[in-house]
Amino acid sequence: MGRSSRSPTAPQETNGLDPAGATPMMAQYIEIKAANPDCLLFYRMGDFYELFFADAEIASRALGIVLTKRGKHAGSEIPMCGVPVERSDDYLNRLIALGHRVAVCEQTEDPAEAKRRGPKSVVRREVVRLVTPGTITEDRLLDPSSANLLLAIGRQKISDGGYVYGLAAIDISTGRFSLSEVPAGELSGAIARHDPREIVLSEVIHADPGLARLWQDNTRAAVVPLAQAELEPAAAERRIREQYGVSTLDGFGRFTRAEIAAAGTGLLYIARTQLAARAPLAVPSREETGATLAIDAATRANLELTRTLAGERTGSLLATIDRTVTANGARLLAEHLAGPLTDLTRIARRQDAVARLAEDGPLREGCREALASAPDLPRALSRIGLGRAGPRDLAAIRDSLAAAQRIADTLVAAPELPAALAEIGRALAGVDPDLAATLTAALADDLPLTRRDGGFVRPGFLAEIDEARLLGQDSRKVVAALQARYAEETGCRTLRIKHNNLLGYFIEVPQSIGEACLKGLQKEFVHRQTMVDAMRFTSVELGELERKISGASDRALALESEVFDDLAAAIVAASASLGAVADALASLDVATSHAALAVECDWRRPIVDESLAFAIVGGRHPVVEAALRRTGEPFIANDCDLSGEGRGRIRLITGPNMGGKSTFLRQNALIVVLAQMGAFVPAASARIGRVDRLFSRVGAADDLARGQSTFMVEMVETAAILNQATRRSLVILDEIGRGTATFDGLSIAWACLEHLHESNACRALFATHFHELTALGDRLARIDNATLKVAEHRGGVVFLHEVVPGIAERSYGLQVARLAGLPAPVVARAGAILKSLEKSQGGRSARARIDDLPLFATLDPPPPPEPASEPPEDPLGPLLDAVDPDALTPREALDTLYRLKREREALRGPG
Repeated sequence: MGRSSRSPTAPQETNGLDPAGATPMMAQYIEIKAANPDCLLFYRMGDFYELFFADAEIASRALGIVLTKRGKHAGSEIPMCGVPVERSDDYLNRLIALGHRVAVCEQTEDPAEAKRRGPKSVVRREVVRLVTPGTITEDRLLDPSSANLLLAIGRQKISDGGYVYGLAAIDISTGRFSLSEVPAGELSGAIARHDPREIVLSEVIHADPGLARLWQDNTRAAVVPLAQAELEPAAAERRIREQYGVSTLDGFGRFTRAEIAAAGTGLLYIARTQLAARAPLAVPSREETGATLAIDAATRANLELTRTLAGERTGSLLATIDRTVTANGARLLAEHLAGPLTDLTRIARRQDAVARLAEDGPLREGCREALASAPDLPRALSRIGLGRAGPRDLAAIRDSLAAAQRIADTLVAAPELPAALAEIGRALAGVDPDLAATLTAALADDLPLTRRDGGFVRPGFLAEIDEARLLGQDSRKVVAALQARYAEETGCRTLRIKHNNLLGYFIEVPQSIGEACLKGLQKEFVHRQTMVDAMRFTSVELGELERKISGASDRALALESEVFDDLAAAIVAASASLGAVADALASLDVATSHAALAVECDWRRPIVDESLAFAIVGGRHPVVEAALRRTGEPFIANDCDLSGEGRGRIRLITGPNMGGKSTFLRQNALIVVLAQMGAFVPAASARIGRVDRLFSRVGAADDLARGQSTFMVEMVETAAILNQATRRSLVILDEIGRGTATFDGLSIAWACLEHLHESNACRALFATHFHELTALGDRLARIDNATLKVAEHRGGVVFLHEVVPGIAERSYGLQVARLAGLPAPVVARAGAILKSLEKSQGGRSARARIDDLPLFATLDPPPPPEPASEPPEDPLGPLLDAVDPDALTPREALDTLYRLKREREALRGPG
């Protein structure tokens, strides 16, 4: 396994230790550690996982546990720390959150077997799995409402010498597996949309200088490079075929070479981390290019879609709109929010389902009540497939099927369902009812966490288990019953059945009737021992009972384990239909969540069509409105019309700080996201022409780690917008040019507005404090001026948060400074300075100053460069440009080398 570019993995000191000079146990540890150098090794010793050497030092610091010593090696004391097995999940969770990978090493042999090999033999141990951030399956280590994605990246060289990148998004905790391909310029945005916990890729891609900043910017995912030699193209396709047991991929659809490379990389890493267990992944689905609304990483952060700028879920759009009642539904909602659709048919399907559920309260609430009883089916199904399940995972399947049947009955009874809800009903009704009945009959009401605890099979399900339990739990009653029967048959009321460690169970009668027992019951009783005043016997029946009692608990557990395996096998056999049920439950949960939100907050169905319209009536910011609702304050709704014939309009917004410009900008961007994910929107009405790309640059901060100032960050983000926005895009820009000198900033803002108007021709909201720019509203046809209303009262200001046509004549900066608590002398001095500066302008208005400047001067093409002598053409250049070394097999590489050699010899000519 390659090293992570950011995860604090264990150092390599342990590999330099010589096992020959160690005790047998420590020699075993060093050998296993050497095979897993990039992982912290959890080495099982009895009821603890122990860590030694550098691993112990790292873990003690990370977990805050005591660092101790255990013996010596090569003359030095061995650092050691440990965690109890029963609490290991808690410690694993903390280590994984810090970016570590952990190799779990278990005892795979009974200690008694080791002793038989000799007094110095060590219990055999093996690494049973590697726990990494992107390959977790344990419930206690996972966030139920968030996907736990491993993102594998591959690439393919294209004709212009650049690359396209394949992405494989895999969640082994649910079986999700999707493939997509993106151009190099959209790789960052695609990674941000998936929001992976771990990224795996080849060393060649990781070392590409053009991508170095991408890995540096990544703050959430561990990045793990793999050796390029392990990622041959032919091996990638073979891994996919082996995963699904097929001879060709044709039945899965058409995948690009970059997507196949990514899928092979992901499957290789999963196989390495899961060892013997095969992850039960769904057949990979391909996401078509352009199927989702493109949102770059900066825009996602600015709009706080799934996390706030502080990294918290609370306060994000996702937290505000989430009304789901299942963990599976919560994850699907986050997925929909991260990737809103561009396909109008799919958007309408989702909206139809939401509309029906919003209109039909009993149907909606009936579905939500049943959904609330459905556990996390996909994650339980995945653990069962991996062989890591417990009894509660079986119960999750049982309870999910019960909920699915209730919902299916509810949907069947509802008339004229839209297509999406009808399809959900069919999927929920498509499971074999015998499986649900068997699980209900087999599983007890109160279930243990692990199968080794036993007691999870319902009494009455299997007679042999009931008998074994009776013997194990009520052996005294069974022995007393046999004693009573023997006393009656012999006529000896003082007959007793007793037990000691030497004889085990035996029958004891007084000496006076012992001889009679020998003569009369020879067939039943066998003499064992004669005492001074008593005789002891056994019988075939008592011997059989003793054997049953002594192994009753073990037998009961073994029988229960057999039942568990049979139930798990039946579930795995039905995994395809169960996966469809899981998808249907999640889709229904998201639809009912949107419907409940629409009813609760008075949201309306938007029209999303193929036009370039953008007409929002009474739009509101969903997160701000929710916060105000908790305080009892109203939110001031505002209209926004950016519709244009053939080209979008630009609304130039001026107004004071704290007036609500940023809120207005963001709310319109969020309405687009909500509309295209298939939800209703916080507006009286909305008509939105399909948006292909959404850009938002609202606020900025220094990026000191990369040596970039606020202004540099602002310019980088603005450059990306101006270079990529199309006529179908929506652009949100706030305070462009404010981070530099006034005239520099004004010049940049002016040029950006011209470019948006003439070159991008997109729909845009442009907020500014440069009031000079408002004069462009009269000179550029598609720019409209708007401002935030302010009322002055007793020397102060009241922000009305209402957007109206017009121009803000003042910024009210001094009033805001006064509200912020700036000392009165400072505010007074600022007022005097302001008057002096305004007077120095000579009374020239902003319009007069801007009228002196020509329009579109910067859009003229630059003069052609001076002709220069061209370098001689390289005849082998085109051949080399067409070669992608990473994609060549050894044979193809050799053939390519021979072809280049032949071309070179042909160019030299004879002699």
